[in-house]
Amino acid sequence: MIGTNLLGPEPTLLAAEPEVEAALASGQPAEQVVRDHPESPLAWAVLADEADAAGREIEAYAFARVGYHRGLDRLRKSGWRGAGPVPWSHEPNRGVLRALYALRRAAATIGEQAEVDRLTEFLDGADPEAIGAIEAA
Repeated sequence: MIGTNLLGPEPTLLAAEPEVEAALASGQPAEQVVRDHPESPLAWAVLADEADAAGREIEAYAFARVGYHRGLDRLRKSGWRGAGPVPWSHEPNRGVLRALYALRRAAATIGEQAEVDRLTEFLDGADPEAIGAIEAA
């Protein structure tokens, strides 16, 4: 069939979150950004990162779990059907990928290995470079 992508689904490219990015860049506390933009996986990922850095493992897990679900919502609204590329190179995708990574990290912290494995597979399927890029950032 002409025009069909024989390699699989087209990459999902999310819309930017300029208000969230501006609020975070200005130094607004992540908790306030989440209050103002509860639909943002990026805001939840940042909040999870902060809780993790402070050693609040259960809070980090909970914040990351919300970010994960908000990320799935954004992906689905953009046409994602449960599989396919979500490239890290497209900057607006990074909030979702960071939320997935934050949940993976939090799951590892509390010993939930099956979740770590599932999220590793998810991230590798979205973009094989994502885990390394997040860890390098």
